[in-house]
Amino acid sequence: MAVDRETLEQLVATVRGYVRNRLVPIEAQVAERDEVPPEVLDDFRRMGLFGLSTPVEYGGLGLAASEEIRLILELTWASAAFRSLVGINLGLGSQAILMDGTEEQRRAWLPKIASGEVITSFCLTEPDSGSDSAALRTRAVRDDDAYILNGSKRFITNAPYAGLFLVMARTSPERLPRNAHVSAFLVPADTPGIRLGAKDRKMGQQGAWSCDVHFEDVRVPAHAIIGGREGCGFATAMKSLDRGRINISAVCVGQARRILHEATRYAVDRTQFGQPIGDFQLVQAMLADSKADLYAAECMLDDLARRYDLGERVTLEASCAKLFCSEMVGRIADRAVQIHGGAGYMRDSAVERFYRDVRLLRIYEGTSQIQQLIIGREMTRRMSEGE
Repeated sequence: MAVDRETLEQLVATVRGYVRNRLVPIEAQVAERDEVPPEVLDDFRRMGLFGLSTPVEYGGLGLAASEEIRLILELTWASAAFRSLVGINLGLGSQAILMDGTEEQRRAWLPKIASGEVITSFCLTEPDSGSDSAALRTRAVRDDDAYILNGSKRFITNAPYAGLFLVMARTSPERLPRNAHVSAFLVPADTPGIRLGAKDRKMGQQGAWSCDVHFEDVRVPAHAIIGGREGCGFATAMKSLDRGRINISAVCVGQARRILHEATRYAVDRTQFGQPIGDFQLVQAMLADSKADLYAAECMLDDLARRYDLGERVTLEASCAKLFCSEMVGRIADRAVQIHGGAGYMRDSAVERFYRDVRLLRIYEGTSQIQQLIIGREMTRRMSEGE
């Protein structure tokens, strides 16, 4: 543990108080205006939230996964749009560089990422490739001591804010074994030839900006490849996703806690037929199913983070958690709307907003169906290898 227990507890308490006193009251405003106030970003920087997972030697807090998720759970008591601001910096934005980058790349970028001076975006999805990420079309062609990038990326989280793009591009025209035709590049956002599309209009998570990113003859030095070698980009992304899926699972649990709180409070306060609706057994059944779902997800998340901190390979467990937790929060959000009845369908209802927000969690960082494929593959691999 990079910070002592007392300091961690103080940080958790600080984030809890900030979220409930500052962020929750402005959730509706953020959703209506589709913008997180700039001062919130500044507050996140001062609290060190951009550097939770970055080691101390590179300017971060160096928290273990089991410590990081405690802060994510507090942060996601409020709208998931707030967490989205720091999410890439905590995940692929820092972990890809930390795991496979050169020491020069770590020294150049990780302190800026940890401080929030630089917000990162991960550029993988394209107009014609999503889950089949190895089929991407963005090309990186070697030109002496540089590469020329051409292509377009779609639905890129934080792109309008970004100071650094982690770009996955083909360095071979052929599809090679183990996706060795894919390389990862560190591309500063002010590099000539980068053009941003209009901000996406999404179903939910207003305030969490995304857009298309176009690369038109973008020239980057050869040392911009993460790790300095071609063909390692896909492997780098896959390694980084294990910790990223722990973070996303924590987002699901944090959102589920808030949604169930809203549903329970409404069941206690709302009266029909002369009594609180929470006294009716069928409402109690929906609350009970939601609590059992949430408890199972909490246990899974805690076990996964502990295993990761022990250095175990957790690809299977991370996909299990991401699959279960994202489906779980969707079920709880649906029940919450049902418990609220007509009021839950109104746009001024918190549960209506959360219902739309959490739908995305079953799609990004690998859809539920992709998680099923990973789980099945890992199960058969472990069996064949005698694990």
